Amino acid sequence: MEDLAFDRSHIWHPYSSIAHPAPQHRIRRAEGIWLTLDDGRRMIDAMSSWWCAAFGHAPPSLVKALQDQAAQLPHVMFGGLTHQPAIDLSRRLTAVLPEGLDRIFYADSGSVAVEVAVKLAIQVQIARGHRRRTALATVRGGYHGDTWKAMSLCDPETGMHSHFGRAIAPQHFAARPPVPYGADWPEDPALNGLGEVEALLSRHDAEIAAFIIEPVVQGAGGMYFYHPAYLRGLRAICDRHAVLLIFDEIATGFSRTGAPFAADLAGVRPDIMCLGKALTGGMMSLAATIATRDLACEAGMLMHGPTFMANPLACAAAAAAMDLWQSADWSARARDIGAQLQRDLAPAAGLPSVAGLRVLGAIGVIEMKTPLPMDKVHRFCAETGVWLRPFGKLLYTMPPLTIRPDELTQVSAAMLAIARGL
Repeated sequence: MEDLAFDRSHIWHPYSSIAHPAPQHRIRRAEGIWLTLDDGRRMIDAMSSWWCAAFGHAPPSLVKALQDQAAQLPHVMFGGLTHQPAIDLSRRLTAVLPEGLDRIFYADSGSVAVEVAVKLAIQVQIARGHRRRTALATVRGGYHGDTWKAMSLCDPETGMHSHFGRAIAPQHFAARPPVPYGADWPEDPALNGLGEVEALLSRHDAEIAAFIIEPVVQGAGGMYFYHPAYLRGLRAICDRHAVLLIFDEIATGFSRTGAPFAADLAGVRPDIMCLGKALTGGMMSLAATIATRDLACEAGMLMHGPTFMANPLACAAAAAAMDLWQSADWSARARDIGAQLQRDLAPAAGLPSVAGLRVLGAIGVIEMKTPLPMDKVHRFCAETGVWLRPFGKLLYTMPPLTIRPDELTQVSAAMLAIARGL
C-alpha cells in the first residue's frame, strides 16, 4: 500500500491528473494473455496492453532474443554505425510489406514515426520545388499520436486541440469516411466522401504536402471501421494532385484486422507507411517509417535521428516477433476471433444503453450512449479477471491473437456485464 500511495503522489499515468489520480492496479507479472496482480489475482489482458502484445506477453522466443542480444550488444548509436539486428529486421520487413516499400527509418515510438513520415513528405515536396507545400490533410475521427505534429492531425474535436489552443498547427480536415465497413459502396462521390476530399485538395492544391490516414480502422479517435474502397479512391485523388499518401498502420499492422496489413484490405500501396505497437510483439518500444526508394532518394538527407534509433535490443525482439508472426496464419486467427466476438457480443445490440456494435478482425467494439464510469469499470475488471480500459463511450477489446475461445468468452461476458450496467 505504501508503494501505491507513493505512485499516486508522484507518478503521472497516461491522460491523468496528478491532483486527482485514477486508481491503479499493480501488476507483478505478465505472461501469455494473463496479468498477475500483487495479491495473486489474474486478469486477461483484453487490451493487448494498448494493442501491442499481439502474441501475448513474454513469448519465449522473444524473451530469448532479448536476452541473447543484451549479452552481446544492448545499444550503439546508429549514426555512422550499423548492426546485424537492424539488418535482419529490415530483411524481414521488406519481404512482407507491399511491393516497393523498402526504405526503412527506425524511430522510438509510433508517434515519432508519424513525425518522421510528415518530415519526409515535406522534404520531398520542397525538393520537387513546391516550397509552399508544407500543410497536411487528413480525415476527422483519426488519431496519430501525442507529439505536436501528430497531435495536430488527430480529430480537432475529440482529440487534444482544446487543451493547447493556438499552439497546435491548423491542418486540413475532410469528413470521416462515411461508408462503414461491410456496407454497400456507392460510386457517387457525394455519398462516399471522396467528393469532399477532391474539393479539399483542389482548393489547397499548392499547400498540401501529404494526406495521412489510418487505413480502414480508426483507432483511438473512435474505433470506427470504414469501407476499403475509400482508400482506393483516395489513392487516385492524391495521385491527381501530386499529394503524398501516408498510411498510419501502427495499430492495424500484423494481422489485427484479419489481413497482414490493413492496406491489404484495399489493395492500395501508400507512398509512406508507419508501423509500431505489435512490431516488437509488445516487448519494447520500436516503430518504423517506410517509404519507396524513389521517394527516399528525392528527400535526400532526412533530418531526423533519435538517440535510440534502431536500438539493437528492440530490433532483435522485432525480428523474433516477425518470425513468430510468419510461423502461423495469424490473420486467419484474427478473423476467427472476430467471428466469435460477433456471436458473443450480439446481445449488446439490443440493450437500451448501447448505441452500436461493430467487429472487424480481432477488434470488438460496443459503443454506449453515455460515457462509462471508469473507476467502477476498473474495480469490476479486477473482480472478474478481465482487463478492459474503455474511453468515453467506447467499450472495446483488442485481445492477444493467442487467446483461446473459452478465454475470449470470458472477455465477451465481462463486456456485456459492463454494457448492462455492471
